[in-house]
Amino acid sequence: MYNKIIIKISGEVLRNNSDTNIDIILVKNIAHEIKELVHMGVKIGLVIGGGNFYRGLSLSKIGINIISSHYVGMLSTIINGLVFCDILENMNVNTKLISNIPIKNICSSYNYRDIINFLEKNYVLIFVAGTGNPFFTTDSAACLRGIEIDANIILKATKVDGIFSKDPIKHSDAVMYNHITYKDILKNKLEVMDLTAFTLAQEHHMIIRIFNIKKSGILKKIITGSQEGTLITE
Repeated sequence: MYNKIIIKISGEVLRNNSDTNIDIILVKNIAHEIKELVHMGVKIGLVIGGGNFYRGLSLSKIGINIISSHYVGMLSTIINGLVFCDILENMNVNTKLISNIPIKNICSSYNYRDIINFLEKNYVLIFVAGTGNPFFTTDSAACLRGIEIDANIILKATKVDGIFSKDPIKHSDAVMYNHITYKDILKNKLEVMDLTAFTLAQEHHMIIRIFNIKKSGILKKIITGSQEGTLITE
């Protein structure tokens, strides 16, 4: 169903309880699924968060300057991106690590014409450092990159099965939506992504699917039409 996608993976999803702060087994499982999609001819952009290491908002609460806090958060996304890049390359998947904060010898700097060219050559593009600006989340970066590459869909990987009417951990009567509109999300005040990202996606008529990345084979199921998670449309 989809041949050009953005996958947004938050750092919180990648968090491990061990000292490494990153679940390598999960990363390898995701990488194997991405490799399978590449062999199916799907063009892929991967937007990585960094919340498993640092969250800008958390640092600012303990007295770190808010601007510096956001940059620390952006730098942590690069750590996750490097891990994904190395694992994918070890699987013989062509990748490009692209950062909005220039870091010579580690990442390629963002250039629109270059990313389109790399996509056409079937590289997996790993976008790190968010938008390169403080106060913008990696959700915003995912929506922005999705618009730029004209993606068919944004796949937001989470730890839960989809969007619920209320917190399913606290409320046993919570109902999961298979499909929901932007209008209904706003009406019911459901927390899906930050308002800037949400507005950007809505204005550009992006389709978003929220799903549980920890389910085995989930990416292929979505790409081939299985109704996994929650679909967000106009």
